[in-house]
Amino acid sequence: MTLDFFIQNFINAMQWGSFLALIAVGYTLVYGVLLLINFAHGDIFMVGAYTGYFIGTFLTNNFEIKLPFDLPSWVVIPLTIVATMFITALVGVAIERIAYRPLRNRGAHRLYLVITALMFGLLLEYGNLALLGASDRQFPNLFDKIIYSIGGITVTNIKIYVILLSFLIMGILWWIVQKTRWGMAMRAISYDRLAVPLMGISVDQIILFTFVLGSSMAALAGIMYGTAFPILRFNMGMLVGWQAFIAAVVGGIGSIRGAMVGGYILGFTQIFVAAFLPSTYRDLIAFVVLLLILAIKPTGLFGVPRRTKV
Repeated sequence: MTLDFFIQNFINAMQWGSFLALIAVGYTLVYGVLLLINFAHGDIFMVGAYTGYFIGTFLTNNFEIKLPFDLPSWVVIPLTIVATMFITALVGVAIERIAYRPLRNRGAHRLYLVITALMFGLLLEYGNLALLGASDRQFPNLFDKIIYSIGGITVTNIKIYVILLSFLIMGILWWIVQKTRWGMAMRAISYDRLAVPLMGISVDQIILFTFVLGSSMAALAGIMYGTAFPILRFNMGMLVGWQAFIAAVVGGIGSIRGAMVGGYILGFTQIFVAAFLPSTYRDLIAFVVLLLILAIKPTGLFGVPRRTKV
């Protein structure tokens, strides 16, 4: 294995791990606050990708309804990101209000919440199929693609933007959770949900804020995915969502740091397996490696075992 070959696959793994880490953070945020595996989160990522597709297509004047003027890319990109994150966050909030909160307020067992999450994921996926059809859609070019070649290494500006933006957003998210009052309330609910209302904190507001954060991360991952891999499919959220969930579990479900690390571990494993073996073995070997990690540390790399009083 040459140094150029290693660096090329290292960059590819960083890009793929960035997608998985951003989505995995959404899983771990909801679990940390509600102890709920939000299986609809992968399809929220799909909603973010398709929302970015329609907004980006409209702003770049490639839609049926056109703007009377052309917008520069430095305006199109932030508008697409902000609008997509806002709309996708509304979808996440709507799911929490319609599906999870009524069951939670009635004291339903968490199993029913998990079943409801699976149902809403399928509803989003096949609702997309019914409304838009099964044809693949090409994500619009929000900015020009530039290819840099250094020796035997090829890097695009898109890969650089994806990696840098992922680190920036995850750093901001870590600051929100660790340094702000909302983040302190989220950590308090994760530690002792029954005691938090006694301190005057609205549990419903914190849960709503958690879904806004998680859905926004999934929306950003959807835009980045569409920019890097511009073909969108109605079921794209299923496999990517499951991979991100596994990454969150390996890192330690409920740990933001674990979700980030787990995403990059899974990304590196898949990319380097595909580099040396046929791509059909990529997911098989990656998941076997991750099962071995869980066999050694069942709570994940950064997970903490929870004790329940009986």
